[in-house]
Amino acid sequence: MLRLVWVVGMSLPFIVYYFFRLVYVEQHPEKYTEEDRYIIGRHMISQAMRNSFVQTKAFGTELLPEEGGYLMYPNHQGKFDVLGIIHSHDKPCTIVIDEKRSHLPLANEVTRLLKGARLDRTDMRAQVATIMHIAEEVRSGRRFILFAEGGYTFNENHLQEFHAGAFKCALKAQCPIVPVALVDSYKPFGTPGLHPVVTQVHFLKPIPYEEYKGMNTRDIAAMVKSAIQSKLDELKK
Repeated sequence: MLRLVWVVGMSLPFIVYYFFRLVYVEQHPEKYTEEDRYIIGRHMISQAMRNSFVQTKAFGTELLPEEGGYLMYPNHQGKFDVLGIIHSHDKPCTIVIDEKRSHLPLANEVTRLLKGARLDRTDMRAQVATIMHIAEEVRSGRRFILFAEGGYTFNENHLQEFHAGAFKCALKAQCPIVPVALVDSYKPFGTPGLHPVVTQVHFLKPIPYEEYKGMNTRDIAAMVKSAIQSKLDELKK
């Protein structure tokens, strides 16, 4: 928590600057491509990381599909997860975020900047509509980050249950699934002190649609979780 308070305080001039810049971008969408928006988002993240003494090492970027859309399914460790992935992912991508969380200060602006998808967990009809929207966007070539774990409280580097429903998007989009193993991503905003922190993002071998098209979502969830667990186990050795 101290690091979060520190980075907000240190970054206040940049927060004010980017807030008004994001408002301008929203008011003039014709001037900014998805790539332009993504560059702005990554600049914001890089500034926040510098001010909070956090570094992220990326592995497996060469495994990412070169063409077309896909869905990334990472393990969930904390508030820094999305920042670390976007910092490590060169091509534009965006997020699927809980509707309530998406309206928090700056989260709302970033979600709008990256044209993310808001998922209302209290409205089943809205959830179905969001899943269909995400699938359509992925088929058109966009890339989304979607957390299948229910939460991240005290997860650290241990996996929790992967919810099968999160994989309906992949089945609808018929796209590659990219498992992502996050390591120490809970430390930036989940441990005390301001000491330097290094997190890791491991992009794992994509799972093509042909490999999972005959499976149900529960089995797909187990397969993705197993791939991430195998990487975490490998890193412990």
